[in-house]
Amino acid sequence: MSPENVYQPYLMRIDRAVDEAPGIRTFRLLFEDEECGKNFRFKAGQFGEYSVFGEGESTFCIASSPTRTGYIECTFRQTGRVTSALAALDEGDILGFRGPYGNVFPVDEWKGKNLLFIAGGIALPPLRCVIWNALDLRENFGDVSIIYGARSVADLVYKHELEEWGKRDDVKLMTTVDPGGETPDWKGQVGFVPHVLEKANPSSENTIALVCGPPIMIKLTLPVLAKLGFAAGDTFTTLENRMKCGFGKCGRCNVGKYYVCVDGPVFTLEQLQTMPAEF
Repeated sequence: MSPENVYQPYLMRIDRAVDEAPGIRTFRLLFEDEECGKNFRFKAGQFGEYSVFGEGESTFCIASSPTRTGYIECTFRQTGRVTSALAALDEGDILGFRGPYGNVFPVDEWKGKNLLFIAGGIALPPLRCVIWNALDLRENFGDVSIIYGARSVADLVYKHELEEWGKRDDVKLMTTVDPGGETPDWKGQVGFVPHVLEKANPSSENTIALVCGPPIMIKLTLPVLAKLGFAAGDTFTTLENRMKCGFGKCGRCNVGKYYVCVDGPVFTLEQLQTMPAEF
């Protein structure tokens, strides 16, 4: 972004485009200005505004890890005008990016702790950033466990990475699909994420829990974590679906006393409990 105009985006070239699941794509983006690419820094949990010129911009997390420099990645679902325009782009095309915005997952404060990641569907990208951040600095953390579910096998994103994580000796991976979403060759669990979590019965001792998924999944998962002994201050989520302009100026990200673009998108359960009951 230009220091004179915070609304002016970086120009980014799509280096790689991957179809993850029906209607879901991942872009690896390179900075057209190589010097900007060398100097760009962000932290796990931050987000950006991705734009197609003439169509508008849309908000997603940066799905790649800050330990991997020179590029950023984003994963998005085609749902509206801007995301449809993004989905129509391909390798070599140019789009806009401004950011990073928002607060971060305090990864540096978690050294020596166990990490439990719980995600559903398209909500794995915000946690993928933290997962790779932790795995690239694996010696800093204790156990790393991942519980990830989707409606069906076809809806699972990052399938190659799931396979890679599943083969690692230093990661405990559990994948699940909703009843009826399995295929004859499916070797994972069948069941909803909160039920699979309760069955897995992970220890809360010295463990940070990170949860991201559809609102109903989060709503049903948080009581399970509380039952398992996870403290509200050690349970984190991200509210990136509440973000809009990136600065908190338009007011659309306002939830109670918070402006998600500025105060979030990362919040602890302790903070969520102070938000309006209808949220």
